[in-house]
Amino acid sequence: MAGFVRQVVVVGGGTAGWLAASYLAARRPELTVTLVEAPDIAPLGVGEGSWPTLRETLASIGIAEAEFLRECDASFKQGSRFDGWRDGSAGDSYLHPFTAPPPEPMAELLAAWQAAPQPLPFAVAMTAQAAACARDLAPRQRAMPDYAGALTYGYHLDAGKFAALLARHATTRLGVRRIAARVDGVKGCVDGTIAALQLADGTVVPGDLFIDCSGQAARLIGGHCGVGWVDRSDVSFNDRALALQVPVAPDSAVAAQTVGTAHEAGWLWDIALPTRRGIGCVFSSRFMDEGAAERVLRDYVARHLPDTDQSALTPRLLSFATGHRERFWAGNCLAIGQSAGFIEPLEASAIVMIELSLRALIDSLPVSAAAMPVAAARFNELFRYRWERIVEFLKLHYLLSERPEPYWLAQRDPATVPARLAENLQLWRERPPSARDFPQVDEVFSAASQHYVLYGMGFAPPAALPQPGPAAQRRLAEVAARARAAAAELPTNRAYLAMLRQSPSALAGASSAP
Repeated sequence: MAGFVRQVVVVGGGTAGWLAASYLAARRPELTVTLVEAPDIAPLGVGEGSWPTLRETLASIGIAEAEFLRECDASFKQGSRFDGWRDGSAGDSYLHPFTAPPPEPMAELLAAWQAAPQPLPFAVAMTAQAAACARDLAPRQRAMPDYAGALTYGYHLDAGKFAALLARHATTRLGVRRIAARVDGVKGCVDGTIAALQLADGTVVPGDLFIDCSGQAARLIGGHCGVGWVDRSDVSFNDRALALQVPVAPDSAVAAQTVGTAHEAGWLWDIALPTRRGIGCVFSSRFMDEGAAERVLRDYVARHLPDTDQSALTPRLLSFATGHRERFWAGNCLAIGQSAGFIEPLEASAIVMIELSLRALIDSLPVSAAAMPVAAARFNELFRYRWERIVEFLKLHYLLSERPEPYWLAQRDPATVPARLAENLQLWRERPPSARDFPQVDEVFSAASQHYVLYGMGFAPPAALPQPGPAAQRRLAEVAARARAAAAELPTNRAYLAMLRQSPSALAGASSAP
């Protein structure tokens, strides 16, 4: 490979492929972007959750927020709630919200929290977002500009509709060329890079950079480049999911957070969209078979949506490998999405890893092919770090549990705990997590995320805390006041989304990044 990087070829559609094509075309308009996708592979179409980062991504590629919400059957997500993870008893629940605790030293906030005359759950004390989630409130008001909010938020969305919106936007507004064909082969160069794709209809598609968004098939990064897979099932046991789409009444509440409910060998997700709820049972095939998982799933639906006609529901089985590539950028091929890696969707890290990959690519994409090995090496170093941090953070949810089932006991086996996580827990018994523990720019899970899981799960704060200071106490009082204001001023998710569909122009603000 020689010359300049001018032609980018994306292999695979879906969220990863079309988000990659849209982002590159919008941010680097001098590039020619072509997307190749097989015409007979349907997207999964199950509900997904995003992080607040998606607001900036959508704004940067030129999609209005009202259009996104309508076209993707989307709703607002303000965090994740975990039910039954500590011991499974009544009232066992905690929230991991998107809004960070107040800007005071965490040790001082912990001291003020513990000294409060009325004990509150950690998230309730630290952010008004807990009150908004408890009341199913939207994080923004109608008059606010696009992607601005009174509270930090992401989205729940229909993945199939999201991919379709991105495809229309990319091809009609951003100049992306779509080719509907199967990739039949790869034409390589003598240096091991990719020269072109050979399609099933005989077409040859040349390129300077190839982005592999072919999912678990990993046609380019695995099939052609031969980059190995790092299996992380020794740490993260879950490898199966059964998914359902359950219709809901048009006047039903739309939850403001993803709900993850623990069961004997995994957990269930519950994602509220305006017209349905995406509900799935994640489990480990080592500890539960498909029949038992389906019984767990249907029992959940019966308890939470008792009027549902279950005979009309057919769960879809999803199998996934747990791990990531040894390298993500090899030669002139970059893997994004499931071709790069996948860990269970516990904290909805799939879309944000696509976004972070694209941002890193834009920041490091060389002008000439000669500089590509340097860019690739730095990208690989960064994303090895990020995947390690994801594995550790997800493991933290299980490691603090007291549930007695064999699956949960195995999750707490010291042999399954990453060494860095074990070291961090030792430190965090004496001091709270801090930015020193997570020094990278754009950490996937910051110290604030660790706080919400640790103290939500009942992890004991350090014994040697300072005396509660007036600044920290004042901050917690401000949180309580903001919670009361949010309850009085913000509409419910259902009311906001209903108004959007009745009068789209009433909610269309000026497009701007958050």
